[in-house]
Amino acid sequence: MKEVDQLLEDAALVESVYDAQGKRHGKSRTHGRTQTPAEVALRLLILKHVRNWSYDTLEREVRANLVYRAFTRIGDEKVPDAKTLARLGQVIGPEVIGELHDRLMELARERGVVQGRKMRVDTTVVETNIHYPTDSGLLGDGARVLTRTMKKVEKAAGGLKKRIRNRMRSVNKKVIAIALAGRWKGPEGEERRVERYRELVSLTRKIVHQAEGVLEEMQHLPRRRQAQLQRLREILETMAGRVRQVIRQTKARVFQGITQYPHKILSLFEPHTELIRKGKASKPNEFGKLLQCRKPRTRSSRTMRCLPNGQRIPTYWFPRSNNTSDGSDAHHEWSLPTQGSTV
Repeated sequence: MKEVDQLLEDAALVESVYDAQGKRHGKSRTHGRTQTPAEVALRLLILKHVRNWSYDTLEREVRANLVYRAFTRIGDEKVPDAKTLARLGQVIGPEVIGELHDRLMELARERGVVQGRKMRVDTTVVETNIHYPTDSGLLGDGARVLTRTMKKVEKAAGGLKKRIRNRMRSVNKKVIAIALAGRWKGPEGEERRVERYRELVSLTRKIVHQAEGVLEEMQHLPRRRQAQLQRLREILETMAGRVRQVIRQTKARVFQGITQYPHKILSLFEPHTELIRKGKASKPNEFGKLLQCRKPRTRSSRTMRCLPNGQRIPTYWFPRSNNTSDGSDAHHEWSLPTQGSTV
């Protein structure tokens, strides 16, 4: 605990957290209540991570333990509640965590804990929180989101020239009919399924056209009203584009038999999701993102960096090599493999 306490006294670590807290609101350092000191926030979050506690448990344990109060530099002051701690955790995002890891690596090299000459490399799949992707399910999701957003626009704008028609009852019926048609075997079942898909695609296309009409009508609203509806407008534009892509890939697979469609969308809400095959017998297909993780090859290191497969890792991610072949003190540059393992 003493070594950790001395390590966390580094000014660069505290400054990174202090800057992150300042970005939360432009005038948070001079207006409102006094915010939680950066040193206290850093130590609280580290204690939570090391003990694997929830924010509620962290608040309760620090409040009742004198050792934890001394370690976190709270002393006899009031412990931040769980809601405040959760907000602090959100403010300190991936960029700040990366800066903290870089600084910890520098301190580890200065103290001789790591040498910075070997890296351990491995790939892993991070699954996204989505339901199993089917063409009918994606079309139904797109129709639901577009209809719901158009209803919100209509209510916020005080009414539109063209009334928003809700086709979700018909869409849900077609989605259920497609699932039931899949139980039929032979040409008759396939013909019925294709016919239901044709009807579902037609309904979804009408909803997309209606969304385009709403977007066009929003352009003629007063500027003040357009500013109020800016967020809903962005949602409509984004989802309309994704639903168009889903319609194209559905037509290609169901009507033309093309399964390898470019830029295929597997989730409207997690568009970066990919279909990954890793050869597992229990789980042949995984839906997520393939990451490549690298960490120093030492037992004492707890620092790991991961990037999506297919991107190039910047050279500053890795510590300087102590002994290079030409005797110079230079960075090693690493490149990730291609997307060959992702289909």
